[in-house]
Amino acid sequence: MDATRIPPRGARTLVPIRLLLAQLFAPALRNLQYVSRRMRPFSIVAIVGFPLYYYVWNDLFPQPYENLPLRLVGSALFIPILFSERWPSWAKKLLPYYWYATIFYSLPFFFTFMLLKNNGSNVWIESALIAAFVMVLLLDWLMLMLNFLIGIALAYLAYWATTDVVSMNSTYLVHLAIFSFAIAIGVVANYDTERIRVEQERAMLATAGSIAHELRTPLLAIRAGAAGLGSYLPLLLETYGIAKDGGLSVPKIRVAHLHSMDGVLSRIEQEAVHSNTIIDMLLANARFTGGHSQKIAQCSIRQCVETALDRYPFRGGEQQRVLTDLINDFTFEGSDMLVVHVLFNLLKNAFRGMADVDSALISIRLASGPRANQLLFRDTGVGIASHVLPHIFTRFYTSSAETDDASVGTGIGLAFCRDVMRVMGGSIDCTSIEFMYTEFVLTFPRP
Repeated sequence: MDATRIPPRGARTLVPIRLLLAQLFAPALRNLQYVSRRMRPFSIVAIVGFPLYYYVWNDLFPQPYENLPLRLVGSALFIPILFSERWPSWAKKLLPYYWYATIFYSLPFFFTFMLLKNNGSNVWIESALIAAFVMVLLLDWLMLMLNFLIGIALAYLAYWATTDVVSMNSTYLVHLAIFSFAIAIGVVANYDTERIRVEQERAMLATAGSIAHELRTPLLAIRAGAAGLGSYLPLLLETYGIAKDGGLSVPKIRVAHLHSMDGVLSRIEQEAVHSNTIIDMLLANARFTGGHSQKIAQCSIRQCVETALDRYPFRGGEQQRVLTDLINDFTFEGSDMLVVHVLFNLLKNAFRGMADVDSALISIRLASGPRANQLLFRDTGVGIASHVLPHIFTRFYTSSAETDDASVGTGIGLAFCRDVMRVMGGSIDCTSIEFMYTEFVLTFPRP
């Protein structure tokens, strides 16, 4: 693999910018994993609440200013979020941006604008404080700060553009100081929460990495012992047969047990190799998440696939179930080693899902496009349940609590795949129909 090739000058500039943006907005994307389950109930409250409170503030307890179209826009923005699980795969990539844009309109912009239009009435001061509290609950520290600053600025511009006589007295500055203090406390608290969460994840991954590292020594001993026995066991079995045929007094060994010894050592060695590869995957996941970086280079996706298939420790008959179409080779800027480990994770998960389906196959196909290139990884195993699919890239999420099956994994592998693709400026998406297929689409930006 041409890992020593120097990328063009423009590529060397774009890659650090892409990495910087990925690191800058990582807290927002990470936070979205934890609020995803709140999206639907919050959307229902917003869809109902916007028009309902028009009736409250316009008819029951009239306020100086109300605006039904603005409220209906707020309700309409939340309706697609209710059905986000049914969005096409290309649209799901935009969900984080759509969610934050909707929150931006419905909380800081709307409540600040209505506060200004109502001349800072007590009702809207209290409403704005509640909006600030909800923002602290829903947003990470970076999005909270950006929403507050930009939301207030745009709300004031909208107020200035739609009001004949703009009234801005010292009372507004007092309110702004109070809101700023509340948001500042929220930013600090959410930043600390984010740091604690990151440290917890690093500690868990470091523990997993340490355990995996400690398992290397006994596995190497098992492999060495199996290799040594492999040199002498056939000779010992042959000698046992000669002694038995010669009528010597030797302990009796059942024929079935003799036959089972023929391949037992190769199976032991194969399982040790397989376990070592899984340990390598776990260590790669832990090191990458813990801040381990790889050199950026121009890599061939075809060579990455071939390397992964050559190094993956297939069990008996597994390799014959992998079909490839690598004609449309393309290059990408990133780390070949990390992409190989992404493929390792996908292969491991696919074979787990194909264990009970004898006819299941894996297909790996490359596709080139004008704006991006893709690797399509599909297996025809048991598929993924619809209620599990939205959460498969969430770190430490597993369905073991629902299935009581510890074999479903640790919830690290697919999160690692997502992080690798995101750092390279790409993405990974999954579609699945239970009992039919699962397909992962890895999208790489063109160099």
